Amino acid sequence: MRFDDDSGLDISEIQDSRGEGGGGGIGGRVALGGGGLGIVGLVIYFLFSQFGGGLSQQAGGLPGLESGGSTGNNTSLATECKTGKDANAKHDCAIVAIVNSIQDYWTQEFSRSGSTYRKAPTKFFTGGVNTGCGSASSDVGPFYCPADSKVYIDLSFFEELRTRFGAQGGLFTEAYVLAHEYGHHVQNLTGVSKKGTGTGPTSGSVRLELQADCYAGVWANHATSTPAESGKPLITDVTQDDIKRALDTASRIGDDYIQTKLGGGRVDQSKFSHGSSAQREKWFTTGWETGQPAKCDTFGAKDLG
Repeated sequence: MRFDDDSGLDISEIQDSRGEGGGGGIGGRVALGGGGLGIVGLVIYFLFSQFGGGLSQQAGGLPGLESGGSTGNNTSLATECKTGKDANAKHDCAIVAIVNSIQDYWTQEFSRSGSTYRKAPTKFFTGGVNTGCGSASSDVGPFYCPADSKVYIDLSFFEELRTRFGAQGGLFTEAYVLAHEYGHHVQNLTGVSKKGTGTGPTSGSVRLELQADCYAGVWANHATSTPAESGKPLITDVTQDDIKRALDTASRIGDDYIQTKLGGGRVDQSKFSHGSSAQREKWFTTGWETGQPAKCDTFGAKDLG
């Protein structure tokens, strides 16, 4: 995965609050009200917390917490991340570029359909964070909060993908994770998020997560053809190895894989909230091969794979 050296980066789409502190440890809860939508968060929360396999079903934040947290200080990013050349050289700048590309695509896709896409920032944090959906620790993984329309991520999660989940890793793996979270933002804007309820292999929660995987694949299909403000695509190269690594990650964050490898070896489909490994691979591939958001109708699909 490579970036156009001459393209400018928009750091306004990032809020960097690393080192500021935030929400509590594993006891922190992201509250639902159509909220707390993450690539692995519900599954990890079920396995490692004491709250019975889910996030709180109440809307809004938790009592006594300041919703939203600080906006973040982007001084360092502003100095270091100016062009695609910086993205090719520095990891933080690459994340900025990926977020820019994802939001450029959805801005243009919404415009083609006669709608307006509202950009959402990605907030970097370390350890814990307070959000419009409540508090969360890094243990829940990256997530999107519909209440404040932000994507939250502790960048150490990408290392955890390799060490805890055994994923191959690589920059495009990180792009897949971020594109999945922005898929949840698209669902929030289109009103689909409210359908993501319940647990089980055909639940609304599973369908919501698989659709976000599909939307990530759709963006990947258009990543090298979506023009940035410069008029040229910000991303110049996505290889088959990149896609292979994204699919490898998808296979390692399915409900069945996580329950087997991290939860004691027993698969309980009644607790599925994100879909099986095979389903996650299938729906990312559907988006990647078709490049059409309309093909991501997991709620209308009789067979999820």
